[in-house]
Amino acid sequence: MGSKDLRKRDTWQDYSGSNAGVAEKSFYEVFKELFEGSSFRIRKKPQEFKNIYLDVKLDKDVLKQIYNVPKEKIKKHGIVPDYAIDNLDTKKTIYIEVKRQDGWVERKQRKAGRGNAHERSCKFFTPGLLEKLRKKGKIGKKHLPFWVVFQGDITRDPCRVREVTLWYGKHSAHFFMWRNQKNIPPLIDHFNKHIKQLLL
Repeated sequence: MGSKDLRKRDTWQDYSGSNAGVAEKSFYEVFKELFEGSSFRIRKKPQEFKNIYLDVKLDKDVLKQIYNVPKEKIKKHGIVPDYAIDNLDTKKTIYIEVKRQDGWVERKQRKAGRGNAHERSCKFFTPGLLEKLRKKGKIGKKHLPFWVVFQGDITRDPCRVREVTLWYGKHSAHFFMWRNQKNIPPLIDHFNKHIKQLLL
């Protein structure tokens, strides 16, 4: 961690101490401010995969069995992650999903945790998307090319936390339960400890 990074980290520690419990910050706001004056940047809704499915080649037999529409009639067919964090020096990128979901917590019934935003984020685990994200982001096969940040009651739901923990297994650094948006340092610390090194 360079001296500029350390200064920014100290700024966040000062912010937390003087403003604890005052205001929530969005994921984007946190990292936009953190990256000021550095080689890192955060982008909203990166568009590099917005038509990723249009180029999927299908077998002729499959094409005969489906509704075969000319490609020019489909304007958009792909994925758009919530954010991307780029290192402008190394040209590496990691893709981010921020998922807010209800959950089973105190004074709620278990059915409060029935949402499926966490399940929808699992599309990034599929072999085809993993390959495309790794190639574009220049993230090697040892690590996942994405980071998912969960918010809301799901972060305290005993069932959903166990599900997510099992899904990620040895890649547990690739998800973060941001339980309190007024408490910013744990999010920054997780990024610095686990995600930033993938972009160097």
